[in-house]
Amino acid sequence: MPKFKTYPLESISIDAALDKQFKLVDAMTRHFEGNELLSRGDLGVVPGLNQPRYTKKVEEVLADFFGTEAAMLVRGSGTSAIRLALHSVLKPGEQLLVHRAPIYPTTKVSIDSMGIKTVAVDYNDIENQDLPKGISAILIQYTRQQPSDSYSMEKVISYLKERYPNIPIVTDDNYAVMKVNKIGVELGASLSCFSTFKLLGPEGIGCIVGNKEELDKLRKENYSGGSQVQGHEALDVLRGLTYAPVALANQARVVNELVERLNSNEVSGIASAYVANAQSKVLLVEFEKPIAQEILKYTNALGAAPNPVGAESKYEIIPMFYRVSGTFKEYDPELLKTTIRINPYRCGADTIVRILKNSIGKVVK
Repeated sequence: MPKFKTYPLESISIDAALDKQFKLVDAMTRHFEGNELLSRGDLGVVPGLNQPRYTKKVEEVLADFFGTEAAMLVRGSGTSAIRLALHSVLKPGEQLLVHRAPIYPTTKVSIDSMGIKTVAVDYNDIENQDLPKGISAILIQYTRQQPSDSYSMEKVISYLKERYPNIPIVTDDNYAVMKVNKIGVELGASLSCFSTFKLLGPEGIGCIVGNKEELDKLRKENYSGGSQVQGHEALDVLRGLTYAPVALANQARVVNELVERLNSNEVSGIASAYVANAQSKVLLVEFEKPIAQEILKYTNALGAAPNPVGAESKYEIIPMFYRVSGTFKEYDPELLKTTIRINPYRCGADTIVRILKNSIGKVVK
């Protein structure tokens, strides 16, 4: 039995992933002429727009796709998207409602550097919480911050909107976009933030979708040419998003297959395998003995990636064998000795099984 029970997010099916792909491409045809999508876009601060025309069109496609008033591409990936979103709804010293769990490290840096005060409640048991007064905004992370997290994004957003009807809700949708049926804004949040690098897009580009009022404020503050996402980068965002849903659905299918095979004792030396969102949806492999760190000394030579690049970026094709995430490590430091996380990325289950067998064999020989 695993050390704890996990509650991974439910991944969409291959058919549902195809529906998302078709919906996105349909939106592209509604906002672009055909020849425009065969170009590399434009550059600079176009008079009247203060951004490249193609970037504006891509943002319109994204707003259309997610059913929001507006969308904004930003520099600094998902971290900057969250930071800017928080800035748009909070002033220093104001209170932010968060989940009672380790906050994702880069998000914590943003909160601390902005002088925001946090008040934590348990989202897993939101209906029985004594909700505080004086809240100026709410932050909800879509994926799990700790193994015991089981809350439904839809239920938490709905409940908090009812209790705080005029308070903006910001959702961190990193590792969830194109994997789940609906993201935060589609469930009623004010702003949703995510990295497009995690969706086969270009390096360093984040996205915020949601209310026009907050995004207009951010546009006014990010007016310089150097702050703009250029046309070719924006088009690369769309190209990555087009292929991400099916690739991620296949990835989830491989993870599920591995759980069944490893828990059927196909590989000796493994105590249990289970699925967790840590932060991306991955396979956690718990060994019978505390050999996790020794295993990771061999997997690189056997063809596995030894570390993430962008966690599901376009560069990550071979499977990744890595330590447990920082938030999971904070939850239980012993996991570093007994457990590793594996993300298959674009590979099949047989590749993972082979690397596990060979690496375990080298450690226990």
